[in-house]
Amino acid sequence: MFKYETHLHTAEASGCATAFGKDQAQRYKNDGYDGIMVTDHFFNGNSAVRHFTDWNDRVRQYCLGYENARNEGEKIGLKVFFGIEYSYWGADLLTYGITPDWLYQNPDLLDISAYDYINRVHDAGGIIIHAHPFREADYIQEIKLLPDWVDGVEVYNAGNYDRAFDERALWYAKQYNLPQTAGSDNHHLTSSRLSGVLSETPFEDIFDYIKAIKNNTLSGLIIPD
Repeated sequence: MFKYETHLHTAEASGCATAFGKDQAQRYKNDGYDGIMVTDHFFNGNSAVRHFTDWNDRVRQYCLGYENARNEGEKIGLKVFFGIEYSYWGADLLTYGITPDWLYQNPDLLDISAYDYINRVHDAGGIIIHAHPFREADYIQEIKLLPDWVDGVEVYNAGNYDRAFDERALWYAKQYNLPQTAGSDNHHLTSSRLSGVLSETPFEDIFDYIKAIKNNTLSGLIIPD
């Protein structure tokens, strides 16, 4: 069985993270994972990229955590995939299937609506997973559900302090027959509860994960005790 982290942050790009991309890769390799998906907070979230000259420079800095993790992963035998955590006034949307080049080619992403963003992601062959949809926190203004726009629901998030948030997320996924995922939402090397998804076959690229979501063929979720 192959193990993958779906929700992970790096200090290079996420303002609330303390673990750098290279160290995250080493940690997950040591913990027996086969791959990780780096989903740093995008510019409309808690981004660490605060000083930049233009859009290209902003994107370049944003991708450093992923690139450092990927470079280390190539050395140690860990797959590292690119993703984004896009924020929309209470809804955090994990995005898979787009690339750094796609970011460079879409310099108006902060000027379009979340719905236009989702359409562009889908047009590029990507998917949207609603992360921790029922989390309550001081930085979340409201609970916003988008069942007709997302491709799946994160029904377990190791960063949730109240398991009721996960129970409600599971209810949400079942109500709308949406695929279910899990992730650690890991920002720190000290995080003791790691999560993710299981697959009987390896993911060679992010589109293998996307296929598993669309076909609902994940083998299971990693939910720590």
